[in-house]
Amino acid sequence: MNTEHYTITTPVTADMLRGHLDVEATAHGLLPHRLPAWARRQIPDNQLAVAEAQPSGVRLVFRTRATTIELDTLPTKRVYRGFPAPADGVYDLLVDGRLAAQATVAGGNMRMITDMFTQSSELSEGPAGTARFTDLPAGDKDVEIWLPHTEITELIALRTDAPIEPASDSGRRVWLHHGSSISHGSNAAHPTAIWPALAAARGGVGLVNMGFGGSALLDPFTARAMRDTPADLISVKVGINVVNSDVMRLRAFTPAVHGFLDTIREGHPTTPLLVVSSILCPVQEDTPGPLAPDFDGGTLRFKATGDPAERAAGRLTLNVIRHELARIVEQRAAEDPNLHYLDGRDLYGEKDYAEFPLPDEVHPDHAGHRRIGENFARLAFGGGGPFATKTS
Repeated sequence: MNTEHYTITTPVTADMLRGHLDVEATAHGLLPHRLPAWARRQIPDNQLAVAEAQPSGVRLVFRTRATTIELDTLPTKRVYRGFPAPADGVYDLLVDGRLAAQATVAGGNMRMITDMFTQSSELSEGPAGTARFTDLPAGDKDVEIWLPHTEITELIALRTDAPIEPASDSGRRVWLHHGSSISHGSNAAHPTAIWPALAAARGGVGLVNMGFGGSALLDPFTARAMRDTPADLISVKVGINVVNSDVMRLRAFTPAVHGFLDTIREGHPTTPLLVVSSILCPVQEDTPGPLAPDFDGGTLRFKATGDPAERAAGRLTLNVIRHELARIVEQRAAEDPNLHYLDGRDLYGEKDYAEFPLPDEVHPDHAGHRRIGENFARLAFGGGGPFATKTS
């Protein structure tokens, strides 16, 4: 049948999604979440509530002959008062695993952050829009549409110029990853350019990304969500948020790490589990938090405000945390041979910082994400790595 002159509308359903833990039916459509409903009820602040609803790593997957695809969505974008609005989030369309097209959706809701510290905000409602992809390759193909990693995205409908059918099971291992805003994708240019997505592509695995901006804080509900999520490989990247939010001291940190790992192991007793410390971040290496914004020079940067002398009293820095994480993993690995440790400076260290400095002193840029993804793929998925296949 000639499909050039007709359009098929398909409601978006949960079985079309990958990389999510839950979906919520809204007045407009379907909202993917990266924490389950019971965990969302325990969220203590707006920052995590927004972060988990931003679909980093979440994608629609299906098979089709269509050469034109349209996705209706209602985005909720975030802007800080006094700063220009960010660029519209990018939708990446992959054909048979390769980036083939990109689109954006203008308009939508706007959440104005009125206080950077409390994350209090005001919401202005706006219209839904359409991400449109044209001139796609002819013939049957597997399609993935990766949603913007920094915009809450309600999915309304999918339109195509040929029928769609469910994607077949790829048979790929599932990698469940938890981390901070860097894992979430801060400053990456588009959703498949965040370092976990780059590493997953190189490792040939399916990604479930629980990277939450500002919220890798060893929350028990996050550990329980990870415990209950099917996965073949698990990693936990810990450090930067604990330091820059100044939420605990060494006395609390050590049992919190043990408890987090204990909970994951309740559901995944023998799954390869990689504990990763922070990448190099000079402002926090030996200076405790809290972190504060610094607008000198008209550009947003961050600076640590703690007193390094207070490390003796248990104040945390990245170096203190790295030392403690390495010790904890070494201790536990005596009885848990599938537990491993990776120093984050092996992903991004002094040489990488010299080549790709952190623009705001905390988050890598597009090139920095690429470097971290390449290094993680080599160290974790490469031969001899904790996530290597038997034939690697």
